Amino acid sequence: MSEQHPVVQGRTFTPPGKGPWELETTHSARPMTPLAQDAFMTGFKRGFAEGTARYGVLLSHLEPGFSQGFFYNQPVAVGAPAGAMEPPPKPVLQLVSRIHPEMRRRHKAAERAIREKLWREDLRNWDDVDKPAAIKSHQAIQAVDVGALSDAGLADHVGQCVQHAIDAAYLHHKYTIPACLPVGDFLAGAIAWTGAPVGELMTLLRGRSAVSRGFAADELEAAAKALTTSDSARVVLASARDSESILSELTADPEVGAEVSAYVEAVRWRCVGYDLGDKAAGELPDTLVESLRSSLAGSWAAAPDDDAALQALRERVPAEHREDFDDRLAEVRLMYRLRDERGVYSDGWAVGLGRRALLEVGRRLTAKGLLNDPEHAVDLRADEVRALLLGGAGGPSAADVAERFAWRTTMTTSDAPPFLRALPAPPPPAEWLPRPARRTAAAMNTFMASLFAVPETPNTDTLLTGLAVNTGVYEGPARLVESSDDFGRIRQGDVLVTRMTSPYFNVVLPMLGAIVTDRGGQLCHAAIVAREYGIPGIVGTRDATRTIRDGDRVRVDGTTGEVHLLG
Repeated sequence: MSEQHPVVQGRTFTPPGKGPWELETTHSARPMTPLAQDAFMTGFKRGFAEGTARYGVLLSHLEPGFSQGFFYNQPVAVGAPAGAMEPPPKPVLQLVSRIHPEMRRRHKAAERAIREKLWREDLRNWDDVDKPAAIKSHQAIQAVDVGALSDAGLADHVGQCVQHAIDAAYLHHKYTIPACLPVGDFLAGAIAWTGAPVGELMTLLRGRSAVSRGFAADELEAAAKALTTSDSARVVLASARDSESILSELTADPEVGAEVSAYVEAVRWRCVGYDLGDKAAGELPDTLVESLRSSLAGSWAAAPDDDAALQALRERVPAEHREDFDDRLAEVRLMYRLRDERGVYSDGWAVGLGRRALLEVGRRLTAKGLLNDPEHAVDLRADEVRALLLGGAGGPSAADVAERFAWRTTMTTSDAPPFLRALPAPPPPAEWLPRPARRTAAAMNTFMASLFAVPETPNTDTLLTGLAVNTGVYEGPARLVESSDDFGRIRQGDVLVTRMTSPYFNVVLPMLGAIVTDRGGQLCHAAIVAREYGIPGIVGTRDATRTIRDGDRVRVDGTTGEVHLLG
Protein backbone atom coordinates (compact mmCIF):
# COMPACT_ATOMS: atom_id res chain seq x y z
CA MET A 1 0.00 0.00 0.00
CA SER A 2 1.35 3.43 -0.95
CA GLU A 3 2.45 5.79 1.80
CA GLN A 4 -0.04 8.53 2.70
CA HIS A 5 1.24 12.08 3.09
CA PRO A 6 -0.53 14.92 4.95
CA VAL A 7 -2.37 17.50 2.85
CA VAL A 8 -2.83 21.10 4.04
CA GLN A 9 -4.91 23.54 1.99
CA GLY A 10 -4.51 21.36 -1.07
CA ARG A 11 -0.71 21.02 -0.72
CA THR A 12 0.88 17.67 -0.06
CA PHE A 13 3.62 17.47 2.56
CA THR A 14 6.07 14.90 1.22
CA PRO A 15 8.94 13.77 3.47
CA PRO A 16 12.27 15.23 2.23
CA GLY A 17 13.89 11.79 2.30
CA LYS A 18 13.86 8.38 3.96
CA GLY A 19 13.01 7.94 7.61
CA PRO A 20 11.37 10.21 10.19
CA TRP A 21 11.31 14.01 9.97
CA GLU A 22 10.41 16.56 12.65
CA LEU A 23 9.15 20.09 12.03
CA GLU A 24 11.62 22.69 13.33
CA THR A 25 9.66 25.13 15.49
CA THR A 26 12.27 26.65 17.80
CA HIS A 27 14.07 28.65 15.10
CA SER A 28 11.52 29.04 12.32
CA ALA A 29 7.85 30.02 12.61
CA ARG A 30 6.96 30.15 8.90
CA PRO A 31 7.97 28.64 5.56
CA MET A 32 11.42 29.80 4.47
CA THR A 33 12.45 31.76 1.40
CA PRO A 34 14.53 30.02 -1.32
CA LEU A 35 17.75 31.81 -0.32
CA ALA A 36 17.37 30.76 3.31
CA GLN A 37 16.65 27.20 2.22
CA ASP A 38 19.86 27.15 0.17
CA ALA A 39 21.84 28.36 3.19
CA PHE A 40 20.42 25.66 5.45
CA MET A 41 20.70 22.82 2.94
CA THR A 42 24.39 23.46 2.35
CA GLY A 43 26.02 25.67 4.98
CA PHE A 44 24.12 24.42 8.04
CA LYS A 45 24.73 20.75 7.29
CA ARG A 46 28.43 21.16 6.46
CA GLY A 47 29.26 23.31 9.49
CA PHE A 48 27.37 21.10 11.94
CA ALA A 49 29.01 17.92 10.61
CA GLU A 50 32.50 19.41 10.86
CA GLY A 51 31.92 20.39 14.47
CA THR A 52 30.63 17.00 15.57
CA ALA A 53 33.54 15.22 13.89
CA ARG A 54 36.07 17.50 15.59
CA TYR A 55 34.56 16.87 19.04
CA GLY A 56 33.83 13.19 18.58
CA VAL A 57 30.06 13.58 18.91
CA LEU A 58 28.21 10.51 17.65
CA LEU A 59 25.41 12.63 16.22
CA SER A 60 26.91 13.31 12.79
CA HIS A 61 24.52 16.14 11.93
CA LEU A 62 20.92 17.20 11.67
CA GLU A 63 19.87 16.49 8.10
CA PRO A 64 17.90 19.51 6.81
CA GLY A 65 14.93 19.13 4.52
CA PHE A 66 12.01 21.21 3.33
CA SER A 67 8.43 20.36 2.57
CA GLN A 68 6.20 23.12 1.21
CA GLY A 69 8.83 25.57 2.43
CA PHE A 70 8.73 24.39 6.05
CA PHE A 71 11.99 23.35 7.69
CA TYR A 72 12.16 19.74 8.84
CA ASN A 73 15.18 17.91 10.19
CA GLN A 74 16.34 14.42 10.96
CA PRO A 75 19.15 13.44 13.35
CA VAL A 76 21.81 11.36 11.59
CA ALA A 77 23.98 9.19 13.82
CA VAL A 78 27.44 8.00 12.85
CA GLY A 79 27.23 4.47 11.46
CA ALA A 80 23.44 4.50 11.09
CA PRO A 81 21.84 3.58 7.77
CA ALA A 82 20.13 6.36 5.83
CA GLY A 83 16.70 7.11 7.24
CA ALA A 84 17.11 4.93 10.33
CA MET A 85 13.91 5.02 12.37
CA GLU A 86 15.56 4.54 15.78
CA PRO A 87 18.84 3.59 17.47
CA PRO A 88 19.75 -0.11 17.53
CA PRO A 89 19.21 -2.19 20.68
CA LYS A 90 21.79 -1.71 23.43
CA PRO A 91 23.83 -4.89 22.68
CA VAL A 92 24.03 -4.07 18.99
CA LEU A 93 25.02 -0.45 19.63
CA GLN A 94 27.71 -1.51 22.09
CA LEU A 95 29.14 -3.99 19.60
CA VAL A 96 29.07 -1.60 16.65
CA SER A 97 30.61 1.22 18.68
CA ARG A 98 33.64 -0.97 19.36
CA ILE A 99 34.26 -2.15 15.81
CA HIS A 100 33.04 0.67 13.53
CA PRO A 101 36.17 2.63 12.41
CA GLU A 102 34.55 6.09 12.45
CA MET A 103 32.90 5.51 15.81
CA ARG A 104 36.21 4.38 17.29
CA ARG A 105 37.91 7.48 15.88
CA ARG A 106 35.21 9.68 17.42
CA HIS A 107 35.57 8.05 20.83
CA LYS A 108 39.23 9.12 20.82
CA ALA A 109 38.34 12.59 19.57
CA ALA A 110 35.73 12.98 22.33
CA GLU A 111 38.22 12.02 25.01
CA ARG A 112 40.76 14.48 23.60
CA ALA A 113 38.21 17.31 23.35
CA ILE A 114 37.40 17.08 27.06
CA ARG A 115 40.99 16.56 28.16
CA GLU A 116 42.40 19.46 26.13
CA LYS A 117 39.36 21.74 26.42
CA LEU A 118 39.32 22.01 22.65
CA TRP A 119 36.69 24.74 22.73
CA ARG A 120 39.27 27.24 24.01
CA GLU A 121 41.22 26.86 20.80
CA ASP A 122 38.05 27.39 18.81
CA LEU A 123 37.16 30.52 20.77
CA ARG A 124 40.57 32.00 20.00
CA ASN A 125 40.10 31.16 16.33
CA TRP A 126 36.67 32.80 16.38
CA ASP A 127 37.96 35.99 17.99
CA ASP A 128 41.19 36.30 16.00
CA VAL A 129 40.33 34.84 12.59
CA ASP A 130 36.75 33.94 11.71
CA LYS A 131 34.79 36.80 13.29
CA PRO A 132 37.05 39.55 11.88
CA ALA A 133 36.98 37.88 8.45
CA ALA A 134 33.19 37.59 8.55
CA ILE A 135 32.79 41.27 9.45
CA LYS A 136 35.12 42.24 6.61
CA SER A 137 33.11 40.14 4.14
CA HIS A 138 29.80 41.63 5.30
CA GLN A 139 31.15 45.16 5.05
CA ALA A 140 32.47 44.54 1.54
CA ILE A 141 29.04 43.43 0.32
CA GLN A 142 27.30 46.22 2.23
CA ALA A 143 29.58 48.77 0.55
CA VAL A 144 28.14 47.86 -2.86
CA ASP A 145 25.63 50.43 -4.10
CA VAL A 146 22.99 48.01 -5.36
CA GLY A 147 20.94 50.81 -6.89
CA ALA A 148 23.83 51.74 -9.19
CA LEU A 149 24.34 48.22 -10.57
CA SER A 150 23.20 47.26 -14.06
CA ASP A 151 20.56 44.55 -14.27
CA ALA A 152 23.25 42.00 -15.11
CA GLY A 153 25.43 43.30 -12.30
CA LEU A 154 22.53 43.08 -9.87
CA ALA A 155 21.85 39.48 -10.91
CA ASP A 156 25.52 38.69 -10.26
CA HIS A 157 25.31 40.43 -6.90
CA VAL A 158 22.31 38.32 -5.89
CA GLY A 159 24.34 35.21 -6.72
CA GLN A 160 27.14 36.53 -4.51
CA CYS A 161 24.65 37.13 -1.71
CA VAL A 162 23.37 33.55 -1.99
CA GLN A 163 26.90 32.18 -1.66
CA HIS A 164 27.62 34.64 1.16
CA ALA A 165 24.55 33.39 3.04
CA ILE A 166 25.67 29.77 2.56
CA ASP A 167 29.16 30.64 3.83
CA ALA A 168 27.67 32.49 6.81
CA ALA A 169 25.38 29.58 7.72
CA TYR A 170 28.42 27.31 7.56
CA LEU A 171 30.36 29.64 9.86
CA HIS A 172 27.48 29.81 12.33
CA HIS A 173 27.20 26.06 12.62
CA LYS A 174 30.92 25.38 12.49
CA TYR A 175 30.83 26.78 16.03
CA THR A 176 27.65 25.05 17.19
CA ILE A 177 29.41 22.28 19.10
CA PRO A 178 32.06 24.44 20.86
CA ALA A 179 29.27 26.88 21.78
CA CYS A 180 26.87 24.25 23.07
CA LEU A 181 28.92 21.34 24.42
CA PRO A 182 30.43 23.22 27.42
CA VAL A 183 26.90 24.35 28.39
CA GLY A 184 25.58 20.79 28.25
CA ASP A 185 28.67 19.49 30.03
CA PHE A 186 28.20 21.88 32.94
CA LEU A 187 24.47 21.16 33.18
CA ALA A 188 24.87 17.37 32.97
CA GLY A 189 27.33 17.37 35.84
CA ALA A 190 25.62 20.00 37.97
CA ILE A 191 22.18 18.35 37.67
CA ALA A 192 23.63 14.99 38.72
CA TRP A 193 25.49 16.49 41.68
CA THR A 194 22.89 18.97 42.98
CA GLY A 195 19.51 17.94 41.58
CA ALA A 196 18.96 21.61 40.69
CA PRO A 197 16.72 22.38 37.70
CA VAL A 198 18.26 23.80 34.54
CA GLY A 199 16.68 27.23 35.10
CA GLU A 200 18.34 27.64 38.49
CA LEU A 201 21.72 26.59 37.15
CA MET A 202 21.51 28.93 34.15
CA THR A 203 21.19 31.98 36.42
CA LEU A 204 24.91 31.53 37.11
CA LEU A 205 25.60 32.57 33.49
CA ARG A 206 23.71 35.85 33.50
CA GLY A 207 25.84 38.76 32.36
CA ARG A 208 28.29 36.53 30.45
CA SER A 209 26.94 37.29 26.96
CA ALA A 210 26.98 40.99 26.20
CA VAL A 211 25.92 40.42 22.59
CA SER A 212 22.65 38.92 23.86
CA ARG A 213 21.65 42.41 24.98
CA GLY A 214 21.50 43.42 21.32
CA PHE A 215 23.58 42.96 18.21
CA ALA A 216 24.58 46.61 18.42
CA ALA A 217 24.49 46.93 22.19
CA ASP A 218 27.70 48.96 22.36
CA GLU A 219 26.53 51.38 19.66
CA LEU A 220 23.10 51.70 21.29
CA GLU A 221 24.64 52.40 24.69
CA ALA A 222 26.96 55.01 23.17
CA ALA A 223 24.01 56.71 21.45
CA ALA A 224 22.04 56.76 24.69
CA LYS A 225 24.98 58.27 26.57
CA ALA A 226 25.36 60.96 23.90
CA LEU A 227 21.65 61.78 24.15
CA THR A 228 21.95 62.35 27.90
CA THR A 229 24.29 65.29 27.19
CA SER A 230 22.04 67.08 24.69
CA ASP A 231 18.79 68.72 25.78
CA SER A 232 17.82 69.59 22.21
CA ALA A 233 18.36 66.03 20.96
CA ARG A 234 16.25 64.60 23.78
CA VAL A 235 13.43 66.98 22.82
CA VAL A 236 13.61 65.63 19.25
CA LEU A 237 13.61 62.04 20.49
CA ALA A 238 10.57 62.64 22.72
CA SER A 239 8.58 64.42 20.04
CA ALA A 240 5.43 63.00 18.44
CA ARG A 241 6.78 63.37 14.90
CA ASP A 242 7.13 60.37 12.64
CA SER A 243 10.09 58.12 13.41
CA GLU A 244 11.88 58.62 10.10
CA SER A 245 11.98 62.38 10.68
CA ILE A 246 13.25 61.88 14.23
CA LEU A 247 16.07 59.61 13.07
CA SER A 248 16.96 61.95 10.23
CA GLU A 249 17.26 64.92 12.58
CA LEU A 250 19.17 62.98 15.23
CA THR A 251 21.72 61.57 12.77
CA ALA A 252 22.37 65.10 11.49
CA ASP A 253 22.60 66.64 14.98
CA PRO A 254 26.12 68.02 15.65
CA GLU A 255 26.04 66.82 19.28
CA VAL A 256 24.70 63.26 18.92
CA GLY A 257 24.76 62.60 15.18
CA ALA A 258 27.92 60.50 15.11
CA GLU A 259 26.74 58.14 17.84
CA VAL A 260 23.16 57.79 16.57
CA SER A 261 24.40 57.29 13.01
CA ALA A 262 26.78 54.57 14.18
CA TYR A 263 23.89 52.75 15.84
CA VAL A 264 21.59 53.03 12.83
CA GLU A 265 24.31 51.88 10.43
CA ALA A 266 25.21 48.95 12.68
CA VAL A 267 21.67 47.56 12.56
CA ARG A 268 20.39 48.84 9.20
CA TRP A 269 20.88 45.58 7.29
CA ARG A 270 20.53 43.03 10.07
CA CYS A 271 17.39 40.96 9.68
CA VAL A 272 15.30 40.52 12.84
CA GLY A 273 14.76 36.83 12.05
CA TYR A 274 16.64 33.93 10.50
CA ASP A 275 15.16 34.50 7.04
CA LEU A 276 15.41 37.33 4.53
CA GLY A 277 11.62 37.34 4.47
CA ASP A 278 11.96 39.07 7.85
CA LYS A 279 12.49 42.80 7.77
CA ALA A 280 15.85 44.36 8.42
CA ALA A 281 16.12 46.67 11.42
CA GLY A 282 16.63 49.68 9.16
CA GLU A 283 13.14 49.12 7.76
CA LEU A 284 11.69 49.55 11.24
CA PRO A 285 12.25 53.22 12.16
CA ASP A 286 9.58 53.10 14.90
CA THR A 287 11.49 50.27 16.54
CA LEU A 288 14.83 52.07 16.35
CA VAL A 289 13.37 55.21 17.90
CA GLU A 290 11.72 53.22 20.70
CA SER A 291 15.01 51.42 21.34
CA LEU A 292 16.78 54.76 21.72
CA ARG A 293 14.06 55.99 24.08
CA SER A 294 14.19 52.83 26.18
CA SER A 295 17.97 52.82 26.38
CA LEU A 296 17.95 56.46 27.40
CA ALA A 297 15.57 55.49 30.21
CA GLY A 298 18.03 52.81 31.32
CA SER A 299 15.92 49.68 30.87
CA TRP A 300 18.66 47.10 31.15
CA ALA A 301 19.41 45.74 34.61
CA ALA A 302 23.01 45.02 35.43
CA ALA A 303 23.91 41.46 36.30
CA PRO A 304 23.33 40.79 40.00
CA ASP A 305 25.94 39.59 42.41
CA ASP A 306 25.50 35.84 42.11
CA ASP A 307 28.03 34.85 44.76
CA ALA A 308 25.33 33.81 47.21
CA ALA A 309 23.47 31.70 44.62
CA LEU A 310 26.70 30.10 43.49
CA GLN A 311 27.78 29.31 47.03
CA ALA A 312 24.40 27.76 47.83
CA LEU A 313 24.57 25.53 44.77
CA ARG A 314 28.20 24.62 45.35
CA GLU A 315 27.44 23.45 48.89
CA ARG A 316 25.00 20.92 47.41
CA VAL A 317 27.79 19.39 45.32
CA PRO A 318 29.47 16.39 46.98
CA ALA A 319 32.96 17.35 48.10
CA GLU A 320 34.65 14.95 45.69
CA HIS A 321 32.99 16.69 42.71
CA ARG A 322 33.39 20.36 43.68
CA GLU A 323 36.63 20.87 41.79
CA ASP A 324 34.98 19.42 38.68
CA PHE A 325 31.93 21.66 39.24
CA ASP A 326 34.15 24.75 39.49
CA ASP A 327 36.08 23.75 36.38
CA ARG A 328 32.98 23.16 34.25
CA LEU A 329 31.40 26.41 35.41
CA ALA A 330 34.54 28.37 34.54
CA GLU A 331 34.58 26.85 31.05
CA VAL A 332 30.94 27.55 30.30
CA ARG A 333 31.27 31.13 31.53
CA LEU A 334 34.24 31.58 29.22
CA MET A 335 32.41 30.17 26.19
CA TYR A 336 28.87 31.39 26.81
CA ARG A 337 29.01 34.47 24.56
CA LEU A 338 29.91 32.35 21.53
CA ARG A 339 26.41 30.95 21.21
CA ASP A 340 24.80 34.26 20.20
CA GLU A 341 27.92 35.82 18.67
CA ARG A 342 28.19 33.11 16.03
CA GLY A 343 24.76 34.09 14.68
CA VAL A 344 25.00 37.85 15.07
CA TYR A 345 28.27 38.04 13.12
CA SER A 346 27.42 35.44 10.49
CA ASP A 347 24.05 34.62 8.95
CA GLY A 348 22.05 37.33 10.73
CA TRP A 349 24.02 39.94 8.81
CA ALA A 350 24.33 37.94 5.59
CA VAL A 351 20.59 37.35 5.37
CA GLY A 352 19.95 41.08 5.72
CA LEU A 353 22.34 41.85 2.88
CA GLY A 354 20.58 39.28 0.72
CA ARG A 355 17.28 40.97 1.52
CA ARG A 356 18.69 44.34 0.50
CA ALA A 357 19.70 42.96 -2.90
CA LEU A 358 16.38 41.26 -3.53
CA LEU A 359 14.38 44.34 -2.57
CA GLU A 360 16.29 46.24 -5.25
CA VAL A 361 15.44 43.43 -7.68
CA GLY A 362 11.82 43.77 -6.59
CA ARG A 363 11.74 47.51 -7.24
CA ARG A 364 13.01 47.01 -10.78
CA LEU A 365 10.77 44.07 -11.62
CA THR A 366 7.70 45.80 -10.22
CA ALA A 367 8.47 48.85 -12.38
CA LYS A 368 8.64 46.53 -15.40
CA GLY A 369 5.32 44.91 -14.50
CA LEU A 370 6.96 41.54 -13.78
CA LEU A 371 6.09 41.51 -10.06
CA ASN A 372 3.07 42.84 -8.21
CA ASP A 373 5.06 44.14 -5.25
CA PRO A 374 8.80 44.70 -4.60
CA GLU A 375 8.57 42.59 -1.43
CA HIS A 376 7.66 39.53 -3.52
CA ALA A 377 11.22 39.33 -4.85
CA VAL A 378 12.41 37.65 -1.65
CA ASP A 379 10.56 34.53 -2.83
CA LEU A 380 12.62 34.26 -6.03
CA ARG A 381 15.51 31.88 -6.61
CA ALA A 382 18.78 33.29 -7.93
CA ASP A 383 18.27 31.77 -11.39
CA GLU A 384 14.78 33.26 -11.53
CA VAL A 385 16.16 36.69 -10.62
CA ARG A 386 18.56 36.49 -13.53
CA ALA A 387 15.87 35.30 -15.95
CA LEU A 388 13.45 38.07 -15.00
CA LEU A 389 16.03 40.87 -14.86
CA LEU A 390 17.60 39.97 -18.19
CA GLY A 391 14.41 39.07 -20.00
CA GLY A 392 15.31 35.45 -20.60
CA ALA A 393 13.10 32.38 -20.46
CA GLY A 394 12.33 30.48 -17.27
CA GLY A 395 11.13 33.25 -15.01
CA PRO A 396 7.90 32.75 -13.03
CA SER A 397 4.84 34.92 -13.56
CA ALA A 398 3.94 37.71 -11.16
CA ALA A 399 0.88 35.69 -10.12
CA ASP A 400 3.01 32.62 -9.31
CA VAL A 401 5.39 34.66 -7.15
CA ALA A 402 2.49 36.37 -5.41
CA GLU A 403 1.08 32.94 -4.54
CA ARG A 404 4.43 31.89 -3.05
CA PHE A 405 4.55 35.10 -1.02
CA ALA A 406 1.01 34.61 0.26
CA TRP A 407 1.73 31.02 1.33
CA ARG A 408 4.92 31.98 3.15
CA THR A 409 3.46 34.98 4.95
CA THR A 410 0.11 33.47 5.99
CA MET A 411 1.08 29.93 6.99
CA THR A 412 2.82 29.13 10.26
CA THR A 413 4.25 26.06 11.94
CA SER A 414 0.86 25.64 13.62
CA ASP A 415 -0.53 24.79 10.18
CA ALA A 416 2.16 22.28 9.18
CA PRO A 417 2.34 18.60 10.21
CA PRO A 418 4.57 18.31 13.32
CA PHE A 419 6.32 15.33 11.79
CA LEU A 420 6.46 13.44 8.52
CA ARG A 421 6.34 9.65 8.62
CA ALA A 422 7.22 9.54 12.34
CA LEU A 423 8.89 11.54 15.08
CA PRO A 424 12.64 10.87 15.22
CA ALA A 425 13.53 8.66 18.17
CA PRO A 426 15.52 10.12 21.08
CA PRO A 427 19.26 9.38 21.24
CA PRO A 428 20.46 6.35 23.17
CA PRO A 429 21.49 6.90 26.82
CA ALA A 430 25.10 7.97 27.22
CA GLU A 431 25.64 4.99 29.54
CA TRP A 432 25.27 2.62 26.59
CA LEU A 433 28.46 3.98 25.01
CA PRO A 434 32.12 3.22 25.74
CA ARG A 435 33.51 5.30 28.59
CA PRO A 436 35.50 7.77 26.41
CA ALA A 437 32.29 8.78 24.60
CA ARG A 438 29.97 9.10 27.57
CA ARG A 439 30.76 12.61 28.77
CA THR A 440 30.31 14.31 25.38
CA ALA A 441 27.18 12.24 24.72
CA ALA A 442 25.71 13.22 28.09
CA ALA A 443 26.58 16.88 27.41
CA MET A 444 24.89 16.94 24.00
CA ASN A 445 21.86 14.95 25.19
CA THR A 446 21.40 17.38 28.08
CA PHE A 447 21.83 20.42 25.88
CA MET A 448 19.38 19.26 23.21
CA ALA A 449 16.76 18.29 25.79
CA SER A 450 17.11 21.65 27.55
CA LEU A 451 16.86 23.53 24.25
CA PHE A 452 13.61 21.96 23.11
CA ALA A 453 11.88 20.10 25.96
CA VAL A 454 8.91 21.66 27.75
CA PRO A 455 6.44 20.06 30.16
CA GLU A 456 2.94 19.23 28.93
CA THR A 457 0.95 21.33 31.37
CA PRO A 458 -2.74 22.25 30.93
CA ASN A 459 -3.71 25.71 29.73
CA THR A 460 -7.00 27.58 30.02
CA ASP A 461 -8.44 30.73 28.48
CA THR A 462 -7.12 32.79 31.37
CA LEU A 463 -4.02 30.90 32.55
CA LEU A 464 -1.05 29.64 30.55
CA THR A 465 1.86 27.69 31.98
CA GLY A 466 5.33 27.05 30.68
CA LEU A 467 8.95 27.09 31.76
CA ALA A 468 10.01 29.99 33.97
CA VAL A 469 13.38 31.14 32.66
CA ASN A 470 13.91 34.20 34.83
CA THR A 471 12.32 35.21 38.11
CA GLY A 472 10.19 38.25 38.84
CA VAL A 473 6.60 39.31 38.24
CA TYR A 474 5.59 41.84 35.62
CA GLU A 475 2.19 43.14 34.54
CA GLY A 476 1.65 45.01 31.30
CA PRO A 477 0.07 45.06 27.83
CA ALA A 478 0.71 42.09 25.56
CA ARG A 479 2.22 42.82 22.17
CA LEU A 480 1.53 39.89 19.85
CA VAL A 481 4.34 39.57 17.29
CA GLU A 482 3.49 37.26 14.39
CA SER A 483 6.20 38.61 12.07
CA SER A 484 8.71 41.43 11.75
CA ASP A 485 5.90 43.65 10.44
CA ASP A 486 4.65 43.82 14.03
CA PHE A 487 7.89 45.13 15.54
CA GLY A 488 7.01 48.76 14.95
CA ARG A 489 4.07 48.48 17.36
CA ILE A 490 6.21 47.49 20.35
CA ARG A 491 6.52 50.17 23.01
CA GLN A 492 8.54 50.40 26.19
CA GLY A 493 7.11 48.14 28.88
CA ASP A 494 5.23 45.79 26.55
CA VAL A 495 5.14 42.03 27.11
CA LEU A 496 6.43 40.34 23.96
CA VAL A 497 4.20 37.39 23.01
CA THR A 498 5.54 35.38 20.08
CA ARG A 499 6.10 31.83 18.83
CA MET A 500 9.87 32.00 19.22
CA THR A 501 12.68 34.53 19.17
CA SER A 502 16.00 34.62 17.36
CA PRO A 503 19.25 36.39 18.28
CA TYR A 504 18.19 39.06 15.80
CA PHE A 505 15.13 40.05 17.87
CA ASN A 506 17.64 41.88 20.02
CA VAL A 507 16.86 45.20 18.39
CA VAL A 508 13.57 45.32 20.35
CA LEU A 509 14.75 43.84 23.62
CA PRO A 510 15.59 47.10 25.43
CA MET A 511 11.87 47.95 25.33
CA LEU A 512 10.39 44.83 26.87
CA GLY A 513 8.92 44.27 30.32
CA ALA A 514 8.66 40.49 29.91
CA ILE A 515 8.80 37.71 27.29
CA VAL A 516 6.30 34.90 26.63
CA THR A 517 6.76 32.32 23.86
CA ASP A 518 5.00 29.27 22.46
CA ARG A 519 8.19 27.31 21.87
CA GLY A 520 11.60 26.70 23.37
CA GLY A 521 13.18 25.28 26.48
CA GLN A 522 15.54 26.62 29.13
CA LEU A 523 18.33 27.12 26.58
CA CYS A 524 16.33 28.81 23.83
CA HIS A 525 17.17 32.36 22.81
CA ALA A 526 14.20 33.89 24.63
CA ALA A 527 15.44 32.31 27.85
CA ILE A 528 18.94 33.68 27.33
CA VAL A 529 17.82 37.26 26.79
CA ALA A 530 15.27 37.22 29.62
CA ARG A 531 18.12 36.37 31.97
CA GLU A 532 20.50 38.90 30.39
CA TYR A 533 17.96 41.71 30.71
CA GLY A 534 16.72 40.61 34.12
CA ILE A 535 13.08 40.49 33.00
CA PRO A 536 10.50 37.75 33.70
CA GLY A 537 10.30 35.15 30.96
CA ILE A 538 8.02 32.17 30.29
CA VAL A 539 8.80 29.90 27.33
CA GLY A 540 7.17 26.79 25.92
CA THR A 541 3.58 27.76 26.75
CA ARG A 542 2.50 26.18 23.41
CA ASP A 543 -0.68 28.30 23.21
CA ALA A 544 0.28 31.89 24.01
CA THR A 545 -0.08 33.27 20.48
CA ARG A 546 -3.44 31.52 20.08
CA THR A 547 -4.84 32.55 23.47
CA ILE A 548 -3.50 36.06 24.14
CA ARG A 549 -4.87 38.89 22.04
CA ASP A 550 -2.80 41.90 21.12
CA GLY A 551 -3.26 44.55 23.80
CA ASP A 552 -4.52 42.16 26.50
CA ARG A 553 -3.22 42.95 29.95
CA VAL A 554 -1.22 40.04 31.30
CA ARG A 555 0.76 39.19 34.41
CA VAL A 556 3.92 37.17 33.85
CA ASP A 557 5.13 35.28 36.92
CA GLY A 558 8.72 34.23 36.40
CA THR A 559 8.70 32.19 39.59
CA THR A 560 5.69 29.94 38.99
CA GLY A 561 5.90 29.84 35.19
CA GLU A 562 2.37 31.21 34.88
CA VAL A 563 0.92 33.82 32.53
CA HIS A 564 -2.37 35.26 33.80
CA LEU A 565 -4.71 36.95 31.33
CA LEU A 566 -6.26 39.94 33.09
CA GLY A 567 -8.41 41.20 30.25
